[in-house]
Amino acid sequence: MGAEGLLRATQTAILSANYIAARLRDHYPVLYSGANGLVAHECILDVRGITAETGVTVDDIAKRLIDYGFHPPTVYFPLVVKGAMMIEPTETESKETIEAFVSAMKSIEREARESPELVREAPHLTRLDRLDEARAARKPRLRWSQEP
Repeated sequence: MGAEGLLRATQTAILSANYIAARLRDHYPVLYSGANGLVAHECILDVRGITAETGVTVDDIAKRLIDYGFHPPTVYFPLVVKGAMMIEPTETESKETIEAFVSAMKSIEREARESPELVREAPHLTRLDRLDEARAARKPRLRWSQEP
């Protein structure tokens, strides 16, 4: 990449994170932004208000994103804010992909308020339902086998 490529990649990631923060600010509070409202290379969305109103958690929103074709972002950082979602776009994300993500997040926020069970029971379009994450962490299956 060289110095110029690295600078450009950094600038693009920062621009993308701030674009997402600006587009979603009216739907999800943005945490840890500066006095000017800007974030660094990531934006952290606060889902606690939605959880208090609807019972839909940050994990539910992350699972619902799978139905929209997105890999869920980090939901366990920062650990000091339970119910935060860290969106960290890379320099390779296109404006179209970012717009699709923003649209999905807005739709999920609306779904949480209008049909919370739809979000709480996600994902709906995967081969498997919700996994038992505690069991998976404690007893991981590291090899494929045909038995359930």
